[in-house]
Amino acid sequence: MEEHIIKDGKYRYIEMGEGTPMIILHGLMGGLSNFQGVSEFFPSKGYQILIPELPIYEMPLLKTTVKNFAKFLEEFIEYKGLKDVILLGNSLGGHIGLLHTKMYPDMVKALVITGSSGLYESAMGDGYPKRGDYEFIKKKAQDVFYDPEVATKEIVDEVFATVNDRMKLVKTLAIAKSAIRHNMSKDLPHMDTPTCIIWGENDTVTPPNVAKEFHELLPDSDLFWIEKCGHAPMMEHPEDFNRILEAWLKKRNF
Repeated sequence: MEEHIIKDGKYRYIEMGEGTPMIILHGLMGGLSNFQGVSEFFPSKGYQILIPELPIYEMPLLKTTVKNFAKFLEEFIEYKGLKDVILLGNSLGGHIGLLHTKMYPDMVKALVITGSSGLYESAMGDGYPKRGDYEFIKKKAQDVFYDPEVATKEIVDEVFATVNDRMKLVKTLAIAKSAIRHNMSKDLPHMDTPTCIIWGENDTVTPPNVAKEFHELLPDSDLFWIEKCGHAPMMEHPEDFNRILEAWLKKRNF
């Protein structure tokens, strides 16, 4: 996916296809390639897929918050001249999508969240200080998935490099704290944007009860489960994820 990245002003992003704009928001430890299955499937279905690289490690520490990422997303949407967008976010990306939708409801036609923070997350901070321990980081990365094999050496190496970069670690923890502070339970009942919730039945980072709570609190939501699946359904079961999402978009005429 790296070879597809467009560098345009302060933005780095992937853009594929034409049609209804669908903006994909990656998580804290997730690269743009996590959504390869989605980005290859939907352009042929009449969607313009955009995956902006979120400035997770570029913002000044005091501005490293979920709210500022939501503002960054709005600036990107305006820069690209988009409207009536569909936002699809995993983990922190889901949280950014939710907060953006609350702040700029007129810009968002539909929201798709999977393994999203915003209500509860077993913050990555459980034992993060073991920075030099590769096997510990490997186990942490594997725990994100139902099938540990999904955590390839490339993924583990990336996480290991991040937690061993002191500034990146500090910012990672700052974002985790910001995510916990930005609890959205009081906001969700007032957000009537149609929302598709796709969740792994075996998610240990944002457990299944989190998905149920999102579904109960959001006025116009549909909840779908994927079996034998952890925190990143679009990576672990891309075909199931695409099938569920495509059917939902068709049903809702998006």
